[in-house]
Order: sequence, then structure tokens, then C-alpha cells
Amino acid sequence: MNPDPTVERLRAMRLSAMADAYFAQRQDSKVAALGFDERFAMIVDAEHLYRDNRKLARRLKEAKLRIGQACVEDIEYAPKREIDKAQVRQLATCRWIEEHHNVLITGATCRCRTLTIQREA
Repeated sequence: MNPDPTVERLRAMRLSAMADAYFAQRQDSKVAALGFDERFAMIVDAEHLYRDNRKLARRLKEAKLRIGQACVEDIEYAPKREIDKAQVRQLATCRWIEEHHNVLITGATCRCRTLTIQREA
């Protein structure tokens, strides 16, 4: 069986991640040992992950965040900032959302330039 028509049909149905996963499976001899259900699940998972990533990327773009690539791993824990690393890790788990709690962050949350105030004479 020639996989090209199948791949082209998947792409025509806008299932490009499935098409890529299917093509990759045909190239990998280790995957051939798996059963149909396992292989099909891998293909569906690839499409699902691709769509989730696109959705997240679109939402981040639409949010127009000032620092769009910010992430928890990049937080600087310099002593002068007085940030509790354990508390940040706990907040990053998002358990507070599941428990229906609110979080309020006060103070500077990023490196900011010094603000100069000019008084009128």
C-alpha cells in the first residue's frame, strides 16, 4: 500500500500532525512491532498535542503580553527581591485554582527601569 494518498487525504482534512505522525511511523521499524491500537493512539495524540500547542500559541499572541516568553523557570531569586522559591513552586502547580483560592501578587513582578519623576518649577 502506498502511504502517499493516505497522507494527502489527512492533509486535505487539515490533520497535518496526524499525517506527519503516520509518515514517521512508517519510517520507524520499532513502531512496526506495536499493535494497531497503540499506533493509532500515538497518531491521535500527535494531532491532539499539535492542536493544543497551536491554541496556546494563539491565545498567548492575542493576550499581547509585555513579556510573552516569560516562564516560572526564568524567575530570578536574588536575595534583594525577597521571593520565596518554595511558594512560587507551589503557586506554579496551579492547585490554588482547583481549590478556588485567589492569588494577589503585589510589588514589582519584573525587572523595571528606574522611574524618574520630574517636578515642575
